[in-house]
Formats: sequence, structure tokens, C-alpha cells
Amino acid sequence: MTDRIALANAKSVDVHAHAVLAGSMGKAGAHGPEIGYTESGSPWFRVGDYRLDGVRYEGSPFMDTSVRLANMDAAGIDFQVLSPNPLTYFHHIGASEAVSFCRGHNDALAEIVGEHPSRLAGFAALPMQDIAAACEELDRAVTELDLLGGYIGTDIGRPLNDPELDRFYEHVVKLDVPLMIHPSPAGIDGPAGDPNLKQFDLDLLTGFAAQESIAVATLIFGGVLHRHPDIDVCLSHAGGTMTSLIGRFNRACTKRPWVPEHLQYEGAFEESLKRLWFDTHVHDARVLEWVIEIMGTDKLLLGTNFAGWDQHAMTQDVDPALADKMAANAKRLLRAGT
Repeated sequence: MTDRIALANAKSVDVHAHAVLAGSMGKAGAHGPEIGYTESGSPWFRVGDYRLDGVRYEGSPFMDTSVRLANMDAAGIDFQVLSPNPLTYFHHIGASEAVSFCRGHNDALAEIVGEHPSRLAGFAALPMQDIAAACEELDRAVTELDLLGGYIGTDIGRPLNDPELDRFYEHVVKLDVPLMIHPSPAGIDGPAGDPNLKQFDLDLLTGFAAQESIAVATLIFGGVLHRHPDIDVCLSHAGGTMTSLIGRFNRACTKRPWVPEHLQYEGAFEESLKRLWFDTHVHDARVLEWVIEIMGTDKLLLGTNFAGWDQHAMTQDVDPALADKMAANAKRLLRAGT
């Protein structure tokens, strides 16, 4: 069980920390996931037909909790909420395999959290290709496993404003938990996407930001926030390119014929944007200042992509007043109190 008192007393709470779980290996059937090594000892990680070479998960903070905790101490992070690896959302495989994976993943994650409840909590993987199953697994993860919310990709096989998802969003609100949304590289277990993203790591460098921006626009223009006013949704990387596109989205509210009536006024998009939560994983102090100017700090959270290639924004790199604010925000989002 997550130690709510420890979470409530934490001076820093990191909400962007992915984990790779030994207990989830093979839970998606033929899709894996699977870890192996070449004859020379170089590691690989397989998801379906996709193989990631050269990234060592075993013995790293992703899989070794003792290493994670030591690195958290060195970084000055009191508490982390662990989330699924973006390579293993499995939103495009068969529903039965996705359900099997999510159950195995969430069970394994709950076990790790249960061993370190004063330092770690978790977000649940969900089989979004079957909405009823996603609701059932979220319910089980929250009420039986004590995970703190749901975690899904930006591409779940249908638009985020699909009316069929309303019963899922209603269930999130009923359980009174947050919904976290984070992208994954195109083509892992779903559509291949733009071939231009396959060079220079553009699927990570620009693809993620595009997916996050599309997700934000879809939630707002698609009326999700309007239909579910009590839902708490958090987007990674400060919502992608929201800062640079805010003028265009605001202008669309008064100029485009498809805009819903409740958004047809000046500044409506920006007003709705402030109802969403965002993490600070933006890599540049200038961008963070821009994010704060446009979105404010009331729903801003510390996010580090802990142990990832682009880990940053440790607590010592953040203004102390902002760090305190983000910790308080995280406790509010995670229903931990202060």
C-alpha cells in the first residue's frame, strides 16, 4: 500500500518515471515484451516485431529498484510515481493479449510499490482497445492494487474524443483518480506513421510533441473536458508544442466553423488549457518560463523522465518556490493531501 503520509510529507514528487518490470515479461504473448543479449553481450529489448538494441534495462534504475532509490537520493527526489514503459502500451494488439499484459504489469508494479511504499507509487497500464476491460482493470488497479491512476498513450486506436470513451472518462471521475497521457514511438505495435520520423530520432524529438499537441487539442475541441468537468488529465512534456501554437488555437475558436459553441469566444482554448495538468520535462529554462506564462503553475508538476536518455529537471535545478508549488500540486492531483 502506498504510504499516503510519506507522499503527503514529500518535498519533491516526480510523476514522470517509467519502469520496465521483470514480472511483465511475456505477458503479451507473442508480442513479448522480451529481454535478451547478443553473443557479444549487447542487450536488446523486443516488443512484437520491434527491437530496441543497446539499451540495458537489467541492472539499471528501470528494473533494479535499489539502483532507482539510490539515484533518487542523489537527485534529491523524495517520491516517484512509476509508469509503464512507452514501448509497452500495447494499445493496438488483440484485446485479450492486452488485458493479459496490463494485469501482469499492474500486479508486478504493485508488488514493487508494496516493497517501498514510502518512496514509490504507481500508475496502471490499461487495455484501451476494450473500453469495458479498461474500466475493469482501472477499478482493480485502484481498489485492489492501490495504484494511483490510469496511464495511457496518446494513440489508443481511436480519437481521444470518441464518444465511446465517455464511459471510460466517467469511470475515471467516479474512482476520483488522475489520467496520465504520454506518447510512444509510432509503429511499435500500431500504425507506422510518417516515414520521415524514422531518422534522427525524430519520432522522439518531434513525434512525441506532435502527439501531445494533438491529444490536448482533441480533449479540448472534442469536448472531453466540457462533458467531464471533474476529470483530471495530465499530459507529459508540458503538452508538446502548446506554448508555440497557443495563438493559432485561440484564433481558431473565433474563426473556424467546426468549433463547438462553448468555445466560440476569444481566449477560450487557453482558458480550457489551464484545466489540464502538465509536467515540466521541457529541457530548457526559457521554455519552462513560457509554459508558466501561458499555463500558470497551479497544475504544473515535476517530471524528469527518470533514468531516460533525456533525464533532467532534478530538484536542485528548479527554483525552490516553484519546487514547493509543484510538490503541493502533485499531492493534490494524487489525492494525498498536504
